Amino acid sequence: MSTSTSTAPSERRFGQYVRLRPSALKEYKEIHAAVWPEVLQQIRECNIRDYSIFFDDATGILFATFKYVGTDYEADMNKMAANEKVREWWDVTDQMQESPIEGAVSSKEGPGWWKATEEVFYMKE
Repeated sequence: MSTSTSTAPSERRFGQYVRLRPSALKEYKEIHAAVWPEVLQQIRECNIRDYSIFFDDATGILFATFKYVGTDYEADMNKMAANEKVREWWDVTDQMQESPIEGAVSSKEGPGWWKATEEVFYMKE
């Protein structure tokens, strides 16, 4: 992904997916009904807005969308990954998921955990 280094925020939209283990659906929904406040705060501080996760019960796919409104995506994602509470959250949620990325180990270790998707259509109001 390209990284913007300008000083003016620019909105970028993202879509990504991962598979949910069938046995984890109930727990995954429960913890996302009460996301830890420290995790939500870090997401905000890293310039992520309009973050949603959708679930497809036919395929077990979790699909996430969000907007990035900062100026340095890479730096913000590094800041996110350095937060101990976020890393603890990832330890919990990664156990419920199966990454579609070959060689993926966890959200904390490369090459990534959720697979990025390409936006092919967008209709703005």
